[in-house]
Amino acid sequence: MNPNLDRLHPYPFEKLAKLKAGIRVPAHLAPISLGIGEPKHPSPEFVKQVVADNLDKLANYPTTKGTPELRQAIAGWATRRFQLAQGTLDPDRNVVPVNGTREAIFALVQAIVDASETATVVSPNPFYQIYEGAALLAGATPVYLPCDAGNGFIPDFDQVPEAVWRDCQILFLCSPGNPSGAVIPRDTLIKVIGLADRYDFLIASDECYSELYPDENNPPEGLLQTCAAIGRHDFKRCVVFHSLSKRSNLPGLRSGFVAGDAQVLSGYLNYRTYHGSAMPVHNQLASIAAWNDEDHVRENRAAYRAKFNAVVPILRQVMNVDFPDAGFYLWPQTPISDEIFARDLSAQQNVHVLPGRYLSRTANGYNPGENRVRMALVAPLEECVEAAHRIVEFVRQLPVA
Repeated sequence: MNPNLDRLHPYPFEKLAKLKAGIRVPAHLAPISLGIGEPKHPSPEFVKQVVADNLDKLANYPTTKGTPELRQAIAGWATRRFQLAQGTLDPDRNVVPVNGTREAIFALVQAIVDASETATVVSPNPFYQIYEGAALLAGATPVYLPCDAGNGFIPDFDQVPEAVWRDCQILFLCSPGNPSGAVIPRDTLIKVIGLADRYDFLIASDECYSELYPDENNPPEGLLQTCAAIGRHDFKRCVVFHSLSKRSNLPGLRSGFVAGDAQVLSGYLNYRTYHGSAMPVHNQLASIAAWNDEDHVRENRAAYRAKFNAVVPILRQVMNVDFPDAGFYLWPQTPISDEIFARDLSAQQNVHVLPGRYLSRTANGYNPGENRVRMALVAPLEECVEAAHRIVEFVRQLPVA
């Protein structure tokens, strides 16, 4: 067996299951899950219809690179959304469709990391655990950059030692952030691009929450958009990940894309050809329909906006909680240990959240996820409001310190 398998950490939800083993939830209260970031809004009917109309395509082998029509739809969407110069995002050279960004992120690390040299993969902390697992299985060492309220939940890149940058082969960004929802501003992205040029590493920006934002006139900036703004039209050392899972409530379609540096994506596509991860043709056709429509995405944002506007004022009665810049998570501080908070909230109110420390690592004696919990506002509005009232009742019954 690959000895690096022994380096993997349990997934957050394995830890949560262990934490709650043996507890009894109140039978008179219906369960409400705010723990898992799985969209619960309806999938678009027109997308489901495309799948249904093309089931005969099950008889066709798909290509790893996807159809020209899908790559064109993706390139068109990204060009419009991120204000790229026309023609700079070439569908044949700068875009690779993928079966969801989870496996795409994992595959990218395997294709990029050269473990014959000292290799580190640098990521925010808290983080999406695939960044870490992919690094470990590629033979690299993860390095964690703390994201807390003191730095706006964005890594302080000025405080990173030069030795870390010298060994860095991939820097992961997550903007909007999971779990904080923080959006990295343009000036910081420009700084990071300069670091990548100086130390020769790849910036991999996970932007899967980019289409869930509160202000219709102020969408989050993406890494390729920053490249375009500074005239970096070849997107050198920059790739981004996008998905239909959150944008279009289609997590089961397993459809997304990687875009950016053509040289990087050429090698990445070669890896994926052997990896055997082609998207089924009927899913590609459904994806084209989803990328070409914005009406359902605006409706999706409106639904999340209504939930945040209803839930945050309720929780603020007893917790320190802010509206996120984007995404569908809340990241409140807890008045007691995040693990105890999550366990006892389940036991007393049948409301389920994720302890923040399960999304983080302790580095240099500090875990930035401690005494916070992640709440995913994915349930229907009425359930989210009910959960908020139960949380308020739970906190008010806690012993006074």
